[in-house]
Amino acid sequence: MTGRDRALVVGGLGLAIMVNLLLIWIPTLASVGLSATDWDGISAIGLVGGENYHDLAAEYPPFWSAVTNNLLWLGFLGLVATPLGLLFAVLLDRRMRLSRLYQSALYTPVVLSLAVVGFIAQLVYSADYGVLNAVTGLTTDWLGDPSLNIWVVMVAAAWRHVGYVMIIYLAGLKAVEPALKEAAAIDGANEAQAFFRVVFPTLRPVNVIVLVITVIEALRAFDIVYAVNKGRNGLELLSVLVTENIVGEASRIGFGSAIATVLLVISLGFIVTYLAQLFRDPR
Repeated sequence: MTGRDRALVVGGLGLAIMVNLLLIWIPTLASVGLSATDWDGISAIGLVGGENYHDLAAEYPPFWSAVTNNLLWLGFLGLVATPLGLLFAVLLDRRMRLSRLYQSALYTPVVLSLAVVGFIAQLVYSADYGVLNAVTGLTTDWLGDPSLNIWVVMVAAAWRHVGYVMIIYLAGLKAVEPALKEAAAIDGANEAQAFFRVVFPTLRPVNVIVLVITVIEALRAFDIVYAVNKGRNGLELLSVLVTENIVGEASRIGFGSAIATVLLVISLGFIVTYLAQLFRDPR
């Protein structure tokens, strides 16, 4: 490698690292630091230690509702939407008739932002003009009832997530060596056995990507609930509370940073635990 090539590599890596530090790590560490203050963005910064976290747990009712809803969101995407996306990928990988049409139909929601999905959810679930009530003759307030709205909004979010997961798994399935499936068939394995014992283990790198995407999608969910009812009345999420406290009228940057730090810890907890188990497994 010549000196010029080495300089280009160092310059390119340095620029990428600098952008990463400026846009991700420095704001992240700053949020963690500010979570121990009572700063309002204008006055002098005052240290309060863990007081913000105590207030979150003991004196801020929306916090626990938001934590519960975020965990429900994560569970729903991980246990319902993700397996459904995998199922569709397996079916489409068989080259059935009209597979291109099905693939396009399932992937179309992915190109929509979650805010747009939220507006579509209002058209479907609204108590006054929603398609669901009009077709079924029901008068249920799907979006106004706190015991129902989180579930119907998660269904709307899953509608988009399924297509995202499907296209990732479909790309992974295309890369699986056909010889592996043929060898499994020769050994007498049926389709289910061949998939779970031969094909699925080869998708471990894809599983990591899907896991990270699922955790991120679940914990950063904001725009869909904000489009529905501004994240209130049963649709509280941590991301909404962060925005309300930092950008809202209260301008409690320290308190909002504490919520953001909790969100960071939850997301890292799931991802680090899974990756540690994944890389510890010698298979």
